[in-house]
Amino acid sequence: MPESRAGAWLQVLASLLWVPQAALIAALVAGIAGAGGPLFWFAAGIAAIGALRAGAEALGQRMVFRAARAGLTAQRRRAVGSLAARSPLDTGRPASGAAAAALAEQAEAVLPYLSRYRPARLRSTVVPCVLLLVVLTQSWLAALVLLVAAPLIPLFMALVGLRAKEASEAQMLEIGGMNALLLDRLRGLATIRAFDAVDATARRLRAAAESLRARSMAVLRIAFLSSAVLELFASLGVAMVAVYVGFHLLGTLEFGAWGGRMGLGPALFVLLLAPAFFEPLRDLAAAWHDRAAGEAALASLDALAAPPALALPEARAAVEAEGTAPGVSVRGLAFRHAGAAGPVLDGFELDIAPGEHVALLGASGAGKSTLLALLAGLAAPQGGRIAIGPRGLEPAALRGRIAWLGQQPELFAGSLRANLLLGRPGLDPEPWRRALLPDLPPDRPIGEDGAGLSGGEALRLGLARAVLPPGAGLILADEPTAHLDAATAREVTTALLLAARGRTLLLATHDPVLAARMDRVVRL
Repeated sequence: MPESRAGAWLQVLASLLWVPQAALIAALVAGIAGAGGPLFWFAAGIAAIGALRAGAEALGQRMVFRAARAGLTAQRRRAVGSLAARSPLDTGRPASGAAAAALAEQAEAVLPYLSRYRPARLRSTVVPCVLLLVVLTQSWLAALVLLVAAPLIPLFMALVGLRAKEASEAQMLEIGGMNALLLDRLRGLATIRAFDAVDATARRLRAAAESLRARSMAVLRIAFLSSAVLELFASLGVAMVAVYVGFHLLGTLEFGAWGGRMGLGPALFVLLLAPAFFEPLRDLAAAWHDRAAGEAALASLDALAAPPALALPEARAAVEAEGTAPGVSVRGLAFRHAGAAGPVLDGFELDIAPGEHVALLGASGAGKSTLLALLAGLAAPQGGRIAIGPRGLEPAALRGRIAWLGQQPELFAGSLRANLLLGRPGLDPEPWRRALLPDLPPDRPIGEDGAGLSGGEALRLGLARAVLPPGAGLILADEPTAHLDAATAREVTTALLLAARGRTLLLATHDPVLAARMDRVVRL
C-alpha cells in the first residue's frame, strides 16, 4: 500500500527531526550557561522544528491509519466474497459463529497491527541506526554503550514473541469457538428447555468462558513481560550513557570522545539522543502484542478468503424471459461429498414435464436433498448434465427463477412484510400473504428465527417468500412437512399445492400422505 509506506516514512522523518531539535536545545543550554549568543533564534528554531515534527507525525499517522482501514476493508470483502461463493454442500464451510467472530471481532486486531506495528518496525530499523551514527560523531564510548544495549532488546522480544504468537492464535481459536458455541445454544434454546438441559448448557458455557479468560490472561501476561524486558534494557542503556556523560563532564572519565573532552553542548546533545535511540524500540515493544494478535487475525481472514473447495456454480447463459413452468431433464448425474466413501448419486436420470408435481421418496442419505441442491444450482454435478426449460439451461443460470423451500426457513426480526420482501422492494407481497397467511397482518412483528410464529406459519411464510417473484416457475421443497403434526402438515400441503399451480414442483419427503398428493412418485 503506497499510502501506508509514505505515512510510515513520514513518521520516520518526524523521529529524525529530533536530531536538529536536540542540537539546538543543547546549544541553547550551553549558550545560557556560557557567554550567551543568538538565543532567540535557537528558541525559534526549536519551536519551528517541534511544529514540523508534530505535523509530520500527525499526517503520517493519519495516512497509515487510512491505508490500514482500507486494507482491512478489502480483506473483509474478500473473505465475505469467498463465504458467499461457497456451496451449502461444502463440508469445509466454517461455522457461522466462527466466521462472524473472525470478520467482526478478530478482524479489528488487524487495524493496530497495520497502523502501529508496521510503522514502529520501520522506525526501529532506521532511526536507531541514524542516531547511533550521530552519537558516534561526538563520543565513540557512548555509541558503544548504545550498540551493546540495543541488540539485547530485540533478542529478548523475539523470544517472548514466539510465545506471544502461540498464545494469540490460541486466543483467536477460543474466541471463534466461544461464539460458535453461544450461537448454537441460542438457536437451540427451545430444544434445551424442552429437554431440561438448561443447567448443563450453563455449565458448558461457563467452562468455555473460563477457558477464554485463561487464554486472554496468558496473552496479557506475555504482553506485560515484553514491555518489562524493553524498559529494563532501555533504562540501563540510558543510565549508562548518563553516568558516562556526567563523569566525563566532571573530568573523572576523560576518554571516550574524539579529540579530548566534550563540552557542555555536545555532552548534553549526546544525553538527549540516548532516550530517543530507544524510543522506536519502546514503540515496537508496545506494538509487539499487536503483531501477534494481528497476524493471527490475518491468518483467520486469509483462511476465510481462501478459494472454497466446493463453490457455487457461475451462470454461463442468460435467464429465460418467459415465466412459464419449465421442464427438467437429468442425464447421468453423479455427485460425491468430500470425504465420503462413495457417490451419493451415480448415473441418476430423471425427466419432469412442465407443470408436473413430483415427489422424491427414499431413505435418509439416499441423495434426495443433494439432488434438490444440484437442481437449485447450489453445487455443480461431478458428472452428467442438468437441463431446465425449453432451451436446456443449466441451474446456475436460472437461480432467480427457482423457488426453494427448506424445513426451517430463515426468518429475521422485523415485520411480516419485511420478511416476505427480503430486500426486494419492486415486488408486491400482498396477494401471496392473503392467499397463504390470511390471518397475519403485514405489519405483524416477527422475532429472530421466526419467534412468535407456529411451525406451519413459518413454513407458509417461507413458501410465500419463495414464490413471490413472478418468474419463479420451478419449486424445490426439501421435507416441507417434517417435524409437523398431522393438522399442520395438511395446512402446509394445501398451501404448497396452491402455490404450485401452474408451476413445476419437485419435493423430497418421507411423508406418504404428501407424496400421494403429487402427480408422480420417484423412489431413490
